[in-house]
Amino acid sequence: MNELLGLTAAIVVGSLTLTAFFLVVSALFPNRVARARAMAEGSPGRSFGVGLINWLFLSALAFTFFVLSENLGLRLFTLPGVMVLAIITIGLIFGLAGLVQLVGERLAPSKGPAARTIWGAVSMTLACATPVVGWFILLPYAAVTALGAFVLSFLYTRPKAEVSPS
Repeated sequence: MNELLGLTAAIVVGSLTLTAFFLVVSALFPNRVARARAMAEGSPGRSFGVGLINWLFLSALAFTFFVLSENLGLRLFTLPGVMVLAIITIGLIFGLAGLVQLVGERLAPSKGPAARTIWGAVSMTLACATPVVGWFILLPYAAVTALGAFVLSFLYTRPKAEVSPS
């Protein structure tokens, strides 16, 4: 019973802190988050594919640096490994902030930007906390798509202009 209460408290506190975190990230970096949101909305398949390729490559690169550091006894290789993990983390932060805005926009379109971010963050946190399906399907999908949306946000800075037939 104590484990269940602890898990419930962790989910509630985690949901609150992630909500505040994504609100602050969206407020401090509105353009980058908006670009990541636009990429996740406009090209979800491409975002997933690019995110998966980047996650596999960068994770393998970080793992290689850590293995070299351990096996060769040179702690110098730890620094590049940590830097690669930091790059992945930064991509996840901005990509997930964009994904949270997208979810909030779809759940509460009539609300303001802050309320949409709150709705999106709470919904994503609780959905990803769902046993098995949330842990092993939704969370990896959201993380990989978010990373891909972040990467694509650097490649495509402007949405394509719609051409009206004349």
